[in-house]
Amino acid sequence: MKHWSTIAPLVAIALLGVAAVVPGNAIVLVVSGLALIGAVLAAVHHAEVVAHKVGEPLGTLVLALAVTVIETSLIVSMMLAGGDDQAVLARDTVYAAVMIICNGVIGICVLVGGLRHREQTFRIEGAAPAFAALVALATLALVLPGFTTSAPGLAYSPAQLVFAGICSLVLWGVFVFVQTIRHRDYFLPPEGSGEEEHLAPPTTAAAWISVGLLMVSLVGVVGLAKVLSPSIEAAVRSAGAPDAVIGIAIALLVLLPETVAAVRAAQANRLQTSMNLALGSALATIGLTIPAVVVASQVFHLPVILGLAPKDLALLGLTFIVGAVTLGHGRTSIMQGAVQLVVFVAFLFLSMVP
Repeated sequence: MKHWSTIAPLVAIALLGVAAVVPGNAIVLVVSGLALIGAVLAAVHHAEVVAHKVGEPLGTLVLALAVTVIETSLIVSMMLAGGDDQAVLARDTVYAAVMIICNGVIGICVLVGGLRHREQTFRIEGAAPAFAALVALATLALVLPGFTTSAPGLAYSPAQLVFAGICSLVLWGVFVFVQTIRHRDYFLPPEGSGEEEHLAPPTTAAAWISVGLLMVSLVGVVGLAKVLSPSIEAAVRSAGAPDAVIGIAIALLVLLPETVAAVRAAQANRLQTSMNLALGSALATIGLTIPAVVVASQVFHLPVILGLAPKDLALLGLTFIVGAVTLGHGRTSIMQGAVQLVVFVAFLFLSMVP
C-alpha cells in the first residue's frame, strides 16, 4: 500500500492505452473512473512532496502550473479537432474554471477551515493583488468582447484578440515574478497562523521522482477525463441539460487535484497554501489558456468567441464582489465560505436550468 502513489499514475496511463484499443467498453469506463480518482490522489500526494521540498509559494505554483499547461493543451487539441463547432470551448472552460475555483474551491476551503479551526488567517498583501489581477484578466477575456464594436456578436476582432492574449500573458508573468521573487514573503503563512512546517523535507532525489510522477498523474487525469467525456456528454444530453454543462463537468474533473490539495491544506490549518493554490490556478487558467487559444486561432484560422451571456456576466460580477469581501481583511469564518458556496451552487443550477 505504501507504493500506491507510484502505482496509481502508471495504472492511469495504462488505461489510456486500453481505452484507445477498446473505446466505449463499459467495464473499461468504470475502471477508468476509479483510476481517475487514484490519479487525482496521487497527483496531490506528489505535489505536496514537491511543495515541501521547494517551500511556499513555489510549491503551490508547481501543481497549478502543471494542471493548467495540460488543461490548455487539451482545450487547444479539442479546438483543432472540432473546428467551428468548438468556437465557445475556450470561453466555457475558462469561465467554468474561474467560477469553480473562486466560489467552489475557496468556498469549501474557508468553510472546512472555519468548521475545524473557527477562524483562519492569510496574507492580504498577496491575496488582494492576485485577486485584482484575476478581475482584470477575466474582464479583458470574458466581459469586454460583448461590448466592443469592431467584430459582431460576442467575439473580438483579430487585433483585439491578440491584444487580450498579450495582456493576459504579461499580467500572469508579472504575478509569477511577484509571487516567487520580488514579494515572495507576501505569499508565506502569517506568523502565528499555525502553518509552520516541522517535518524534515524530502531528499532531492525523492522530490525529482515526485515531479516526474506528478506529471504522469496529471497526464492520466486529463487523459481519463477526455476518455470519460463522451459518456458525460451522453448523460448530460439524455438529461436535457444545456451543452455548457459538459464543459463544467470536464473542468470539475480536471481541477480535482488542485481542489483536493487546497481542501486538505485548509483542514490542516494552512489556509495561506489554499489561497496560493486557488488564486494561482485561476490566474494561470486565464493567463496561459487565452494566449494559447489566440495563437491557435491565428495560425489555424479558428473562430473564437470569448464574450459571456448576460446571466453569466451577472454571476461573474457577483463572484468578484463576494471574493473582494472574503479576501478584504485577511481573516475568514464559516459565513464567508457559506456565501461563496451558495454562489457556486447558483452557478451550477443556472447552468443546468438557464
